[in-house]
Amino acid sequence: MEKKPDLLSMTKDELREYAVSIGEAPYRGDQIFSFFAKGARFREMTTLSKALREKLESLAECRMPSVVTKRRSKDGTTVKYLLSLIDGECVEAVLMRHDYGTSLCISSQVGCLMGCKFCASTIAGKVRDLLPSEMLGQVAAASRDSGERVDKLVMMGIGEPLDNYDNTVKFLRLLNDSEGIGLGLRNVSLSTCGIVPGIRRLADEGLPVTLSVSLHAYCDETRRAIMPIAKKYTLDELLAACRYYFDRTGRRVSFEYTLISGKNDSPEDAKGLSALLREKMGVPSHVNLIPLNRVDGTGMEPTGREGAERFAALLNSLGQNATVRKSMGADIDAACGQLRRSLQNGKTEV
Repeated sequence: MEKKPDLLSMTKDELREYAVSIGEAPYRGDQIFSFFAKGARFREMTTLSKALREKLESLAECRMPSVVTKRRSKDGTTVKYLLSLIDGECVEAVLMRHDYGTSLCISSQVGCLMGCKFCASTIAGKVRDLLPSEMLGQVAAASRDSGERVDKLVMMGIGEPLDNYDNTVKFLRLLNDSEGIGLGLRNVSLSTCGIVPGIRRLADEGLPVTLSVSLHAYCDETRRAIMPIAKKYTLDELLAACRYYFDRTGRRVSFEYTLISGKNDSPEDAKGLSALLREKMGVPSHVNLIPLNRVDGTGMEPTGREGAERFAALLNSLGQNATVRKSMGADIDAACGQLRRSLQNGKTEV
């Protein structure tokens, strides 16, 4: 069977061309594009004729995710969505309300190939990449369900964005289009475990997103023990790519550092991290300290909040800007991969 075109992954120009190809006026493509930004499906595009809506239903796909279930934190600041895709696979998105606005964390793949030892997303491996439509659809679906505009976006959910490079970049361009969702890319953070060629390639795209790099250790030996990607790219190679990103974009790089009790949370680790970034980056950077979310089967335990604050204080005293990430949604399994894994294990009511 011939694969139907995925309209939600198309730019306005591509949609105009598609409209003409099915015997419609070019401006119909603009209308469809605007409807997608609102999370609408073909049948809801009521300014289009019924005949055109039926034509679209028969000829094309709308890969808008559907909300399977959602969990709200007791304090009302966090909503965790489990979203169903057109093939029945599921991904997660997390809406977080801050005093500065609403942020959304989205997934870029179904599962993950990277194998980081502390992460729930990677336990069952990678199923497939998400298409631009399926990333854009997470934003539209969460915004529509919540009634809130997404002010900031974080690509830090299930999957590795730079392992799905072309789809990720097209998604970012679609997200930024002023006639669609229209989110400024300076309000987007893209998290990577450290795919060096992808970082360098992204630096040359002209997209002013914030690069967030999962570091988690200051020496190669410790990093290799918890992150398989470190066996392919050394810290020297990774930080050279990060410095290239800064030089090309002028955007400060953020380093994510998950604190794991007894693994990477000693004063020596803090001193080593500060020295590493001072030597290899030589420009301002930020360390985002993340107390580990406990995942069954990993055998890893989180550093306590007091220990995390001491680690941050030591980094700051050494001249390295660092903060401890505020924990949100711990009561609803808000860490990436946990809700999807619960569903796979038959523990989630839908």
